[in-house]
Amino acid sequence: MRDNALHLVVKNKYDFEYNLQLNNIDLPPLSIETLQVNVTLKCNQACLHCHVDSSPKRTEQMSKATIDKCLEILQDHHQIKNLDLTGGAPELNPHFDYFVLEAKKLGKHVMVRHNLTVTIDGDPTTKESKLYLPKFYADNRVEVISSLPYYQEYFTDKQRGKGVFQKSLDALRMLNSVGYGNGDGNLILDLVYNPVGAFLPASQQTLEADFKKELWEKYKIRFNRLYTITNMPIHRFKEQLERNGGYEEYMEKLVAAFNPDAAKGVMCRSLLSVSHDGKIFDCDFNQMLDLQIISGKPMTVFDFDYDNLISRRIIFGSHCFGCTAGAGSSCGGATAE
Repeated sequence: MRDNALHLVVKNKYDFEYNLQLNNIDLPPLSIETLQVNVTLKCNQACLHCHVDSSPKRTEQMSKATIDKCLEILQDHHQIKNLDLTGGAPELNPHFDYFVLEAKKLGKHVMVRHNLTVTIDGDPTTKESKLYLPKFYADNRVEVISSLPYYQEYFTDKQRGKGVFQKSLDALRMLNSVGYGNGDGNLILDLVYNPVGAFLPASQQTLEADFKKELWEKYKIRFNRLYTITNMPIHRFKEQLERNGGYEEYMEKLVAAFNPDAAKGVMCRSLLSVSHDGKIFDCDFNQMLDLQIISGKPMTVFDFDYDNLISRRIIFGSHCFGCTAGAGSSCGGATAE
């Protein structure tokens, strides 16, 4: 009996739902507070850790008709307070400004996953300048959430490409110059830390203090909060792990660090993810794995049913161990102490 139980544990070691059962944890949706919308897979960068596989070569874009449907959902459902725009570089969607402006008219809190360098680089295809973005964000009180892998040039450029660190500093100075990160809470600038490699993030609180000290003392740059996000073992990062023979080791690390408290705070319990073509998913990672929400039929923004979605069963997979390891990981950073 004991051997059979051990065999079952080994057989199911990457089975996230089985792990929840072992820990007597159920994770139903709690709310739908945030609509996270991936408006494009096009990006001016091609980062090593990118789970979206974005690059300048991608052409997928959300149409204005689909954006209008998302706006209609936001208008009809007061419970959905936040619009979280992501990509790729979301600013490279031709209807990006329109989406932001219309969502603000509806009284929604708008967040943008801004990679900083798009301000400096502009559109890699059309060469359209994006230098207006800091003022546009400030004028519309957009919360800016930007990736900065580290406060040192070597580690940032290693993950995101040569010259990215200096461009990021330039863009951060531009955001600071229009009032972002000044501490009054009006214009929020948050940074995102991903480990450079197959490691779990260190303490979010400790890293935030280090980032604030180093960025201010060396570069006179200010920001509000630092979010730590675990590199997810899917797509580009998974392929890198497999090439280096480190996938199994990384998965073992995530499974061994499973934290029930972090699991209870996973973002899919209060968020829905929308792909560029209007499909609905539990989270951005499920979107990239094409694990679409099914309720009789695949769900899209064109047949949005709030009651159905709030009562759905969330789809989990082995990648979910990335969100529940250690202090946890979400688009809002750590989910537990």
